[in-house]
Amino acid sequence: MRPRAIVIFEQGSGPPLVLVPGIPGPWEYVRPAVAALSSSFRVITFPLGPECSIESDVARIEQALGERRIDQAVVCGISFGGLIALRFAATNPARTRALVLASTPGPGARLRAMHRMYARWPYVFGPLFVAETPFRLRPEVVSALPSRSDRRAFYWSQLQTFLSAGVSLAQIAHRARLMEELDIAGDCRRVTAPTLVVTGEPALDWVVPVGETAEFARLIHGARHLVLERTGHLGTITQPAVFAAAVARFVNDVDGRDRSEVA
Repeated sequence: MRPRAIVIFEQGSGPPLVLVPGIPGPWEYVRPAVAALSSSFRVITFPLGPECSIESDVARIEQALGERRIDQAVVCGISFGGLIALRFAATNPARTRALVLASTPGPGARLRAMHRMYARWPYVFGPLFVAETPFRLRPEVVSALPSRSDRRAFYWSQLQTFLSAGVSLAQIAHRARLMEELDIAGDCRRVTAPTLVVTGEPALDWVVPVGETAEFARLIHGARHLVLERTGHLGTITQPAVFAAAVARFVNDVDGRDRSEVA
C-alpha cells in the first residue's frame, strides 16, 4: 500500500542525499542541517508520515527516489529518523550509496520512566515535556553556541519552527513507543553500505546515550564513529556546517575508495 502523499522538499545540487528528520516529524526542525548539506548534495527531505510507521516512511524514500529516477543515494537519519534510514539501508542495499546515523537510538533502546509516562498520556503530560525541553538541552546549547547572540538566534529559529510547522504530541508518543519494538540489531546485520555514525559528547547528550548510538559502529561492518565536539544531541543543527563537512568528507572517501578498487 502506498503511503499517504506528503510534500517532498529539495535543496542544493550534487550527489543525492535523503535526510530523514527526527521524532517531532516536520523536516523544518532540521532546516539548518538541510541548508548546510545542500552546499555539497542534492538534499531530498520530507516530514515523517502521520501513520507513525517505519515501513511507511521507508516507502516514502523509495517513492521519492523512484519519482526522481535516482538509482542510489546517501541516506542520512537524525535521531529517530536514523531508524528509518537504517531500515531503508537494510532492505534496499543496492539503492544506498552510504548511510549516516546521527544521534540515533541504538539496539535495546528503552524509554526512561518519565518519558514512558509522557508517551502513555501525551495530551496530559506532553505539554510538560515540551516546556522542560529547552531547560534540559541548555547545557548542550551553551557549549555548542558560546555566544549569547548565537543562542538567542538559535532559540528564536526553533520557536518560529514550532509555531509554523507545529508538532503532534500523539505522533511523538506513538513513535517513541514504536522505537522499543524494532529489531534494530537485526537491521544492522543487513546493512552493507558504508556507514558513518555521528554522536556528540557523552556528557552533553541528554536525549540518547552516546554509548547507545556508538553501538552502531560495532554492529555495522566497517562503520566509522565521529564525535562532534562541544555538542550533544543537537549537533546536526547547532553545528550544521561541521556536520555537513564531515558527511561530505565521508562520502568523498567512500567514492575515492570505490574508484581505487575499480582501477
